[in-house]
Amino acid sequence: MSKNVVITGTSRGIGLELIKIFSNSGFNVLSLSRNISNSENLNLANTSFLSFDITKENDHRMVKEFISKNWNTVDILINNAGLLINKNFEDTSLEDFKTIYSTNVFGVAMLTQSCLPFMKAKSQVINISSIGGVQGSVKFPGLSAYSSSKGALITLTEMLAEEYKELKINFNVLALGAVQTEMLEEAFPGYEASVTAIEMAEYIYDFSVKGSKMINGKILQISSSTP
Repeated sequence: MSKNVVITGTSRGIGLELIKIFSNSGFNVLSLSRNISNSENLNLANTSFLSFDITKENDHRMVKEFISKNWNTVDILINNAGLLINKNFEDTSLEDFKTIYSTNVFGVAMLTQSCLPFMKAKSQVINISSIGGVQGSVKFPGLSAYSSSKGALITLTEMLAEEYKELKINFNVLALGAVQTEMLEEAFPGYEASVTAIEMAEYIYDFSVKGSKMINGKILQISSSTP
C-alpha cells in the first residue's frame, strides 16, 4: 500500500525536486504551494496539487478536507516552505517580522495541527530549518527576522517531539546550510553553493523514509558550507 506525503513550498528549489523524487518512488504526494503552475505542469503520477497559502486558515481547512476525503492517513509531513527578508535590523519593520514568522513558524504550526489527526505511530514530521537558526552557529547581517524564525522552528520541533512521543509520532528538524536555490541568491547574491537543490532533496528523501524512524526531537545540521 502506497504511503502518503504532504510537502510544502513545492513551486521551486528543494520542494520542487522533492515532489519529483517522492512521486517517482511510488508515494501519494500532496504538493502545497502558492503557485502550482511549475509543479502541476510536470504531470507527476500519484500527485495532487493545491494552491495553498500557509498563512491562511481557510487553506489549512482545505488541506484537512483533502486528506479526509482522499487518504485519511499522513505518513510524512515535510514543512519545507520558507520566506526570507534580507534587511538591516534597523530597517526591518514589525510587519516584516510578522510576515516572516507567519510563514516560517505560525504556518508550520497550523499545518502540523491540520495533519496530526491523520497521523499514527511511525508517522514523521520533518521541519526544514536553517543553520542560521542553530544556537552558536555563524550569523549573518540582514537575516535577523529569518534566522530568528528558524530558531523558533527548531524549538517548536523539540517541543512537539516531547508532546507526541507517547503516540510515537516523530518530529525532527533539518538545519540546512547553503544550497543553490533562489532563496540563497536572495540572501547572498552571487554566492555559489556546492550543494544543488536536487542533491539536498535526495538527502531529505532518504532521511524521511529511513533515517527519521530511528530518532526523535533532534536537530541535524546538514551543511558543507555556511553560507
